[in-house]
Amino acid sequence: MRIAVTGSIATDHLMTFPGRFADQLVADQLHTVSLSFLVDNLDVRRGGVAANICFGMGLLGTRPILVGAAGSDFDEYRAWLDRHGVDTGSVRISEVLHTARFVCTTDADHNQIGSFYTGAMSEARLIELKAVADRVGGLDLVSIGADDPEGMLRHTEECRTRGIPFAADFSQQIARMDGDEIRILLEGATYLFSNEYEKGLIESKTGWTDEEILGKVGHRVTTLGARGVRIERAGEEPIEVGCPEENVKADPTGVGDAFRAGFLSGLAWGVGLERAAQVGCMLATLVIETVGTQEYTLHRTHFMDRFTKAYGHEAAAEVRTHLA
Repeated sequence: MRIAVTGSIATDHLMTFPGRFADQLVADQLHTVSLSFLVDNLDVRRGGVAANICFGMGLLGTRPILVGAAGSDFDEYRAWLDRHGVDTGSVRISEVLHTARFVCTTDADHNQIGSFYTGAMSEARLIELKAVADRVGGLDLVSIGADDPEGMLRHTEECRTRGIPFAADFSQQIARMDGDEIRILLEGATYLFSNEYEKGLIESKTGWTDEEILGKVGHRVTTLGARGVRIERAGEEPIEVGCPEENVKADPTGVGDAFRAGFLSGLAWGVGLERAAQVGCMLATLVIETVGTQEYTLHRTHFMDRFTKAYGHEAAAEVRTHLA
């Protein structure tokens, strides 16, 4: 099963300031702020929802196709993804813009000052999925994640026109979208991904009830944080899957992306929805135990031992046959 994942590709530059921002602000001079903070450390981490999902799928051996836009500074990041089983041949490289970047400084009170540079991500709207499909010999599913909004709309319409099944996954972009855009992006989706809060926001912005949305998509996949995930289909009982026990909660960033990576890999293997959700929850647990969205490792024996403990021998036997 050939799965393409569209969405953002970015790098995060994360710095720590040992003092307090509030101590540096002069109340009657806030209209002319000019500050520079000497920071203690810098962490440069790979990110972007599409790249995070593809990284996880690559570790699981399903060879995902990354579709997005990056800058000429993408070479090192591309090499990293290539080494971890991701097909990066359909990434558009901008001739004039850098890869999207988030730059953030955190103080001792955990206050943050950050900036997000969209950069090359704005060129995602120029990517044609037909060219991607022609290059790889066809697409069985396209996951349309948070990206340049016009690019998300173009990919959705092209999937409908060409009859390619697609998953709608707005995540961070839902806050800036209006009801009309959301209706366009979700109608006819084979899968609709969201967390609980986004689920309510989708219903509020579209004016559609939960039942109405279930009538417009094949499957509604809602992540529930520590409680796992719920999968709903019109006229059928929901499937609920819990999360494996975590060893430590180090960093929740990227956990949703990891779930999608595991779930989509399960679909690629051809296992059932419950089993795919279990794989997603297991991968998400590995990510929450690690600082950074692509800093975790996947060792087959360790993964299967924990998967067996969480979901039983029968589930593990089915997954073990697919895990590289």
